Amino acid sequence: MDSGSSPAVEAPPPTGDKLAVFWHEGMLAHDAGRGVFDSGRDPGFLDVLDQHPENADRVRNMVSILRRGPIAPFLSWHSGRPAHASELLSFHSAEYIEELVQANAAGAKKLCEGTFLNPGSWGAALLAAGTTLSAVKHILDGHGNLAYALVRPPGHHAQPDRADGYCFLNNAGLAVQLALDRGCAKVAVVDIDVHYGNGTAEGFYRTDRVLTISLHMRHGSWGPSHPQSGSVDEIGEGKGLGYNLNIPLPNGSGDAGYEYAMNELVVPAIDKFQPQLLVFVIGQDSSAFDPNGRQCLTMDGYRKIGQVMRSMANQHCNGKILIVQEGGYHISYSAYCLHATLEGVLDMQASLLDDPIGYYPEDEKYTMKVVDMIKNCWKESVRFLNGI
Repeated sequence: MDSGSSPAVEAPPPTGDKLAVFWHEGMLAHDAGRGVFDSGRDPGFLDVLDQHPENADRVRNMVSILRRGPIAPFLSWHSGRPAHASELLSFHSAEYIEELVQANAAGAKKLCEGTFLNPGSWGAALLAAGTTLSAVKHILDGHGNLAYALVRPPGHHAQPDRADGYCFLNNAGLAVQLALDRGCAKVAVVDIDVHYGNGTAEGFYRTDRVLTISLHMRHGSWGPSHPQSGSVDEIGEGKGLGYNLNIPLPNGSGDAGYEYAMNELVVPAIDKFQPQLLVFVIGQDSSAFDPNGRQCLTMDGYRKIGQVMRSMANQHCNGKILIVQEGGYHISYSAYCLHATLEGVLDMQASLLDDPIGYYPEDEKYTMKVVDMIKNCWKESVRFLNGI
């Protein structure tokens, strides 16, 4: 909501303290086509079909607001690169990568509902994966503590052996595995995209070296490509039992509901786990006006989440946070919410931009009851969280 106040002015940080943004314009080449929303279908009786929600325009606005918005002095820009085939095998199976290569050679293929590999898509996916690896390497090599992989197509639904939910390669998962391979004993993933980060969870479901936490709306399974439900009882297996924590939130949870979930569930879990690196998986589809979600977050909510993430990183990881872009499908408001998220990660206490869209009501009291129920469930079923 526009408060009518002037945005705050903060001095830019020294160059070494800036947030490093990794980006490559080649990722704009992915075009998932048109149809009824994300289906790719033309029923024959509509004059105007939707551009697929995961389109280049949404990311063009993210790039432009960071380059020309008031946060620009606080950022440094770095070029991404395509991933090598050998790098992909650290998370994905060889058979699945070959399926994608063959689909690209054939020209086009619908991999699952809403997920289309068209000419230009495979190159963009390789760039998204490689750019994310470059971002985490920036941190691991000691060049900075804060890095943001501004990438598309998104990745957190891609499982080791299948595509899902607009995702081909799991960008965050590849980065987490590289961090483990480079000597990080423990890595924590906090995913605030409106959908369950099932692919990342699946990749680390059986290890205690990675804590995956996903805050998402309660959408359940959506078919063969997404068998996971995102429910609180999906907590890992074997050595990983207890290290996948799902926080399915009611529709309309809003800023206050998300802040409560972060403070009551995420912060205590991170305090217990004590990771050496935080991977912050962001999607602006949790916003109040996104066509793909109903969670009612505003810029203030995203800013607060970013601040909480920065506080946890300062406490446990010497300030190290890798941020990985996922969803966010409102062409303009997603960019504003991204700007607010990064303001929070940069620990800015006041907004640099006013919220351009009016307030939307939220039901935080019901969400708080749900969060309390999840906390009690964790106390009973997750051993390392005893006493939170």
